[in-house]
Amino acid sequence: MQRKDSMDALGASAMIVFATILAVNQVVVKLTNTGLSPVFSAGLRSALSLGVVLIWVLLRGKRLGPMRAALWPGLALGACFSTEFLFLFTALDLTTVSRASIMFYSMPVWLTLAAHFLLPGERLNRRKGLGLILAMGGVVLALADPGAQGQGDLRGDLFALFGAVGWAAIALIVRLTRAKDLTAEGQLVWQLGVSAIVLLCVAPLFGPVIREFQPYHAALMAYQVILVASFGFLFWFYWMMIYPASDIASFSFLSPVLSVAMGWLLLGEHIGVDTLIALGLVAAGITLINRRPKRQVPQKVA
Repeated sequence: MQRKDSMDALGASAMIVFATILAVNQVVVKLTNTGLSPVFSAGLRSALSLGVVLIWVLLRGKRLGPMRAALWPGLALGACFSTEFLFLFTALDLTTVSRASIMFYSMPVWLTLAAHFLLPGERLNRRKGLGLILAMGGVVLALADPGAQGQGDLRGDLFALFGAVGWAAIALIVRLTRAKDLTAEGQLVWQLGVSAIVLLCVAPLFGPVIREFQPYHAALMAYQVILVASFGFLFWFYWMMIYPASDIASFSFLSPVLSVAMGWLLLGEHIGVDTLIALGLVAAGITLINRRPKRQVPQKVA
């Protein structure tokens, strides 16, 4: 499929489906945690997904890029990926899907703040500044009442926030180092490979790795491995090569909205007024941060 200048119906539909898959995944992770400890579950997912990606690379003849030359950036990617999912999976063990999603999908806020200081041409402007204020207001509002209806936990909320910072760090490493010379598959191999080793090694430090494991937990893990951590991530990278990044980013507000909806629909989580206001502020802020001004079309002189 060739590069396109704007998002079309096919691209928009695919992004909505992908956002829904990610939203359901938050519920899937929380349910998987009942059978496997969060850190072990995250490490096992990375290990299995790495196998799927490597098989895909071999069968399709895909290139990884300069893996050896990108050793240190690759290790940094893996370290941040490990941090991101250690915190996110643990957060979903402690707090609700709704609250964890609001915190986790605030990632564009922290990326925009860091980019202002680290990336040339990414300075804050009025639109981004307003988006930051709105989104950070939503995060503060959610943190202000961590025990809503007895379902929330401040530790889980903060862990999800730390996970978002790890996610933002990955984006910065790709922009600032030789990691950008790797293909999508190469970046994913570094992230999955390092995180599989790190998370599986440290998992016993967080308690028993097996909880009340049942056969359906294997199906939940398969959902994460196939639809999210391997082909889901590859789809994202592939779509970024076809459609403008700003058009894809404009759909990012869907992830927290759909995740909160899935927490309510599938887990019966209570969604109070404060949660809805916090969600609205974060979604609006993300939209403003990711919106790009339309290029002016020069008028023909008659």
